[in-house]
Amino acid sequence: MASVKDVWVYPIKGFSRMRVDEVTINDGGTLSGDREYALLDPDVEPTIKDRTDSVGKTFNGKEINHVHEVTTSFDPETHVLTVDREGESEPREFDLRMDRERASEWFSDFVGEPVALHHRSPPSFIDRPKLGPSVISTATLEEVASWFDEMTVEGARRRLRPNVEVTGVPAFWEDRFLGDDPAGFSVDGTWFEGAEACARCVVPSRDPDTGEAIEAFRRRFAERREATLPEWVDTDHFEHFFTVMLITKIPERHHGTSIAVGDEIATPDDRNLDGPRSVSG
Repeated sequence: MASVKDVWVYPIKGFSRMRVDEVTINDGGTLSGDREYALLDPDVEPTIKDRTDSVGKTFNGKEINHVHEVTTSFDPETHVLTVDREGESEPREFDLRMDRERASEWFSDFVGEPVALHHRSPPSFIDRPKLGPSVISTATLEEVASWFDEMTVEGARRRLRPNVEVTGVPAFWEDRFLGDDPAGFSVDGTWFEGAEACARCVVPSRDPDTGEAIEAFRRRFAERREATLPEWVDTDHFEHFFTVMLITKIPERHHGTSIAVGDEIATPDDRNLDGPRSVSG
């Protein structure tokens, strides 16, 4: 039986994740608390027009190659952000309702250039403002981790940074929801439409604890991804094979609903699609 294994939000874009047992779908069609804060150029005002403005450059793992040196935690009840940086004697705390300017100064010192910590209402600072949560199966994480001696399953989870992890299904189960026909699935009544395959950046190549990159990661990943594609996958929906994880869209009629760990997942049919093809070596 397919079900939700874990739900993750990332309070500060590019930084540490937070596991939640239950989460509401906000008015932007994304998960409440996900990427509501981000580091921006101090001269950029984070406005949004028709949900198409991605706010330009945000500072995350693509721009900060030493992001692994900081662990963050955020309390949504008190709005207190805790940052723990390697080499510092003790963590620092900032009340983001009152101390966001001071937090921006701390992050500017860490990044090495001026940045400003901004907050934005839904759809927050997600990369695709018109779309919703990212979804991946546990079996996909296991399959990807098996491609690299340097990667564990938990490491794959932290590198790929999904919102929703699904158990009880084969690897690349999420690929079945790509296509011209708007297929989707229901999480305890909340409908998720398949929108697009998630093209990856440099972040998954780096060890989340050390920042060390796997050699030729993009090439090796793409080769294995293409070789293990299930035969039923529509490859027309892949610009390239350095791609894994599904970006979904939640219809407006389901905004305000919630999903939780353990929720059962239902699909419009009961097709038993096979998992990935095996590859030796």
